[in-house]
Amino acid sequence: MSKETIRRNVIEPLQEIFGDRVVSDINSQNIAYIFGEKVYCIGADNVGRVRRFRGPRVKYLYIDEAYDINKEVFELLKSRLSFEYSCCDFAGNPQGKNHWFEKFINRKDIDIYLQRYSIFDNPFLPKEYVKQLCIEYEGTIYYDRYILGLACNAEGIIYRLFADKTNEFLVDKLGDERLLFVTIGIDYGAGQSKTKFVATGITHNFQNVYILDELDISEVYDPEQLYASFIMFYKRIYDQYEMCQYAFCDYGALGNVLTLGLIKECQKQRLPVQVADCVKGKIKDRIFLSSSLFAQKRLKILRKNIQIINAFSEAMWNSKVEDERLDDGTTDIDSLDAFEYSINSFYENLIRSR
Repeated sequence: MSKETIRRNVIEPLQEIFGDRVVSDINSQNIAYIFGEKVYCIGADNVGRVRRFRGPRVKYLYIDEAYDINKEVFELLKSRLSFEYSCCDFAGNPQGKNHWFEKFINRKDIDIYLQRYSIFDNPFLPKEYVKQLCIEYEGTIYYDRYILGLACNAEGIIYRLFADKTNEFLVDKLGDERLLFVTIGIDYGAGQSKTKFVATGITHNFQNVYILDELDISEVYDPEQLYASFIMFYKRIYDQYEMCQYAFCDYGALGNVLTLGLIKECQKQRLPVQVADCVKGKIKDRIFLSSSLFAQKRLKILRKNIQIINAFSEAMWNSKVEDERLDDGTTDIDSLDAFEYSINSFYENLIRSR
């Protein structure tokens, strides 16, 4: 959790109730003053951020988005609750039944007061807002977790809504919508993986996403051939849509070298495109974004793009690892990666434009 998230989820709601004279903002030392008490506001997704608490004892601890906290961080903070009156409150959306935090809160040997709610239990949420959230998570694992408040495992086909109603998401052409950006996502092949290009169009105000074109160059092993294939693909996109501002590339030891070469080749060819490393983010966040776009009917695929259509239809959850996509070569994960790289730089914009 970032400082901004703490401000938005915790500090601002308290200020609305008690005022900013009683609840201060977070200062540059990540400290707020609440009812005269000094309160440390820190992200707890890794141990490094909370090492300062190895010594101090904690009277009161509040954890927001508790299921996302690092387990080692949680154990460290828990050990600091060493006063007789120390206590901890937490809130969060459930995840899988086997999540370590789910197991912790269901233990019988510790003093825990547990309350579970669905979104319908909140009387302060506008009905239209709740309705739109239900639509947003329809047909996904997130409906059970975020709407019904249930701990449930991710199993089977990931994009069930798309797999069941594929034709509803396919179009023959872009239509009359005005494009804001056209991007290309690049997933470099290595080992069993294949090199994929996926071109994506994002419409005005980040309202809708169209998968415009794709190219599989898995048989290309020479960097110069890869660059030539990209130039051909780029020109194909640009000629049709009169824009293609970005190419977001996979990165790593091999990817960094290939991307540097691609940048030089695009400069040599005088192509008006910015080539950069992609924003990968967490796999589960990328899945969440695609699932939400499908649920809101905001993600469309041109019918000619057979590979990405099959990739979405066949993508499976990994039954052995919590909330992870199966990546054993039986499904086309590479096409999904390339698509996700093409839009992940605009993640927050796309989420806010629901």
